[in-house]
Amino acid sequence: MKNTILFLMFLASSFAFAQVQTPQPSPSAQLSQTVGLTEVTVKYSRPSKKDRDIFGALVPFGKIWRTGANQNTIISFGDAVTIGDKEIAAGAYAIYTRPGKTTWEVFFYNDITNWGNPAEWDTSKVAASIEVPAVETDEMQSFEIWISNLHNNGATLNIGWSTTMVSVPFGVPTVAKATASILEVMKNDPKDRDYYNAAVYYLQEGQDLNQAKAWIAKAIAVNGEAYWYFRQQSLILAGLNDVDGAVAAAKSSLALATKAGNTDYINLNEASLAEWTK
Repeated sequence: MKNTILFLMFLASSFAFAQVQTPQPSPSAQLSQTVGLTEVTVKYSRPSKKDRDIFGALVPFGKIWRTGANQNTIISFGDAVTIGDKEIAAGAYAIYTRPGKTTWEVFFYNDITNWGNPAEWDTSKVAASIEVPAVETDEMQSFEIWISNLHNNGATLNIGWSTTMVSVPFGVPTVAKATASILEVMKNDPKDRDYYNAAVYYLQEGQDLNQAKAWIAKAIAVNGEAYWYFRQQSLILAGLNDVDGAVAAAKSSLALATKAGNTDYINLNEASLAEWTK
């Protein structure tokens, strides 16, 4: 009898705390992206169009919009970044926008505690703002934010819904962080892979190619079987207008790549040799 009573009490308790589960009209979303060496995260909600007119109707032109639904859309930067010509500190910001027919204003607001728009807009809390063109796009039934055009030193933050999207380019401090990392490692017994990575980075960023030349030579002195090392050496020497050196390095890379059976590097070296030996 006692066990029966306990069982009934358990059932009653379970029913008391049960809740109906249904889909949210504006489900939450999160995206994370490494841009260069900087972590970028966006948390937002995704309202649906549902046959409604969006911009100029549901979302009025000329008024501040929370840029999504529910809690503020929040973007977090792991390092200081540049928006337009303004640098803002690492940290979290609410994204607000003022949509217009042809242009939008996008605001990075350093108060993220609001639910929707602030009760009073405080311009002193605008860390950065930028005006960007509104572009017509294929219809998007759900509001979306995404990051595109990734490169070492920045990317583009895109905001879109219905048939409209805007794009905000931003910059990240990769050169400063990578250079500091390279210089620190070079003081502490670097390995051949460190020399290689440093040389390739200097080549990619158009930095001191003579320094890149010295580093790649040190990498090859340690590991003379790495065809990818010789490939980068050929490109560095070509960048220094040392065609003979570039050709010799490419031939070494080609021979090693052929021995290893790597067709990608075989094709790359053959193409470069055809160009440099015209």
